[in-house]
Amino acid sequence: MIKVYTLGGYEEVGKNMTAIEYENEVVIIDMGIRLDRVLIHEDVNFQQMNSKELRRLGAIPDDTALRDKNVVAIALSHGHLDHIGAITKLAPHYPNVPLYGTPYTIKLAKNEARSERYFEVKNPMYETQYGEIVQVSENLAIEFVQITHSIPQSAMVVVHTPEGAVVYACDYKFDNHNPLGEKPDYKRLKELGKEGVKVLLGESTRVAQPTKTPSETVAKMLLEDFFYYDGMDADGLVATTFASHIARLQELIEIANNMGRQAVLIGRSLSKYTGIAKQLGLIKMKGAKAVRSPAAVQKTLREVSQARDKYLLIVTGHQGEPGAVLTRMANGEMYDLGERDTVVFSAGVIPNPLNVAQRYALETKLGMRNVRLVKDLHVSGHASREDHRYLIRLLNPENIIPAHGDFRMLTHYAELAEEEGYLIGRDVFVSRNGYMVSIKG
Repeated sequence: MIKVYTLGGYEEVGKNMTAIEYENEVVIIDMGIRLDRVLIHEDVNFQQMNSKELRRLGAIPDDTALRDKNVVAIALSHGHLDHIGAITKLAPHYPNVPLYGTPYTIKLAKNEARSERYFEVKNPMYETQYGEIVQVSENLAIEFVQITHSIPQSAMVVVHTPEGAVVYACDYKFDNHNPLGEKPDYKRLKELGKEGVKVLLGESTRVAQPTKTPSETVAKMLLEDFFYYDGMDADGLVATTFASHIARLQELIEIANNMGRQAVLIGRSLSKYTGIAKQLGLIKMKGAKAVRSPAAVQKTLREVSQARDKYLLIVTGHQGEPGAVLTRMANGEMYDLGERDTVVFSAGVIPNPLNVAQRYALETKLGMRNVRLVKDLHVSGHASREDHRYLIRLLNPENIIPAHGDFRMLTHYAELAEEEGYLIGRDVFVSRNGYMVSIKG
């Protein structure tokens, strides 16, 4: 019997954590944080916050159900904070249990561990290549299958058991024209379908959208269509997007260079993600600079404000998070935004009420300053309904557990599964945080 512990990400978009148990051996997949619960954002060093308070606020998963289990491995699907942000708080509960992930993901995890104040993360961390099958116990092995998402080196995590594979497909899309050159490993997914998939854990964030999610190349074209037209002579250009979206940041840097401007990245998280990406050759920072210390940020913004037509500012704060760079600028701090400035949002709103409210407040403040506001030059990194349908048909899983969404999203995924011949309660199981689903052999 396979037991699936749905610990986080089954009632919300965030704090993702799932565990797979077979014959008293457990593999944990992801340990994420829910940023909006503590009003923090990509630039905040939340490693300075204690785990008891984070758990009380519902910002990190409750892993109590696993504390006495024989955990043999922790697998990380990709480097977004809602999947790796709680490592420093939870991994020490399983001392010496190794963490596995792709090179970019593991380097980000190590960076989080270095910033942790309360715990020393002693778990060994291993960089794993796509297609490599790692035997982590007598009965269990893990594999990382290449997929595309809005951060480099994302993977579908496969837990191999004697009863079949468990495929964790949380945060992906099928992008066949990714500017970074990454492509989904269709060949391996088809092989897994033939070998036998016992359980598919599929993200449900955008499953209600009756379409296929467009390629990142579409976002590149949207940005170029806006920035490259005659008369684009705004004094100040400010763009905001996800700090971890390396492909998007590369596009903005190239646009700045082609316009004869210098790209200036402002914010701690932008420096972190691009710095590690540069080490791995995933981004070219030609002509661009990243600034992170408060003193350097203030100095740089003073210089930019005196010659706005020579720069493209790239800043954090696309969700309207309190304390983020763009929010502070809209509040009149750091940089005097006005009617001769254009602010470009190259990011969608993360679908929860707090983010929607914060983004509305930010846009209102920018409007009060008569800033030219341009929205939605963006495509999602999450699969839509037809991507999910295709994955179900590729893998032909025996059972499906929708994940990575609120109850409404999980239900939409269950409805799609029923369209594909599955039945809720028989081989589709809608779960909640803190529950366990038993899959009989």
